[in-house]
Amino acid sequence: MTTPRRPIRLLVFGAALRTGSLNARLAGLAADAIHAEGAEADLAHIRDFEVPLYDGDTEKAHGVPAGALAFRDRLLTANGFVISSPEYNAAMPGVLKNLIDWVSRLKPQPFAKVPALLMSASPSMVGGNRGLWSLRVPLEHLGARVYPEMFSLAQAHHAFTEDGGFAEEELGRRFSDTIAGFLDLVEAEVHYPCAKHAWVEFLGEHVDPAIDRVQAS
Repeated sequence: MTTPRRPIRLLVFGAALRTGSLNARLAGLAADAIHAEGAEADLAHIRDFEVPLYDGDTEKAHGVPAGALAFRDRLLTANGFVISSPEYNAAMPGVLKNLIDWVSRLKPQPFAKVPALLMSASPSMVGGNRGLWSLRVPLEHLGARVYPEMFSLAQAHHAFTEDGGFAEEELGRRFSDTIAGFLDLVEAEVHYPCAKHAWVEFLGEHVDPAIDRVQAS
C-alpha cells in the first residue's frame, strides 16, 4: 500500500510566448502528473507575468512591475516550481531571463531555497537541453535548489498523441518518474526539514551593503 503524500503545492508554467507552444503542452502534462501524484499544481503561463525590459531607471521611478509581483505572490503560495522552457540559440529565452531579473529585485529573495525542476521541449534532437543549463545559472545563483535531473523532450513535435499524452509509453514513464522524484524532494523539504541555511550573494572582496546581500533563515 502506497503511503499518501503529505500536502505540497507546485507552481508550473511554460516559458514560451507562442500560443499552443510545445512547452506549454509539456507544462500541462507536468501539472497532470503532479495531480496524479497526490500533490497540487498551480498551472500558469509566462504571459501571466508580463514585465517590461529590466531597466534600473524604470525600477527607481516606478518600482517593480505588477507581472513580477504576480510571479512572487504565486511563488510564495507554492513549495516549489516547475519551468518548461524552450531553447533559443542554445540558451534560455530572453523573456524568461528578463522575468527572473525583475523578480530577483524583490526582498526577501523569492527564489532563495525554493526547489525547482527544469524541463524543455524542442523539435531538435537535444530537446532544448542546452537552454536548461543556461537557466540553471541565474536560478542557482539566486539560491533556488534546482533538481539535479532535468527532463528534455527531443523531437517534441512528434512526441504527443492527439489527446495530448506521450506517444511513447517509456517516455511517459520516465517523465512520471522525474516528477515523482522531484515531489519526493519537495515533500521532504517541507515536512521533514533537517537543516536551515542562510542565502548569501557575495559580489565583492569586502562586505559592502551596496553590492552584497544576505538573507538569514
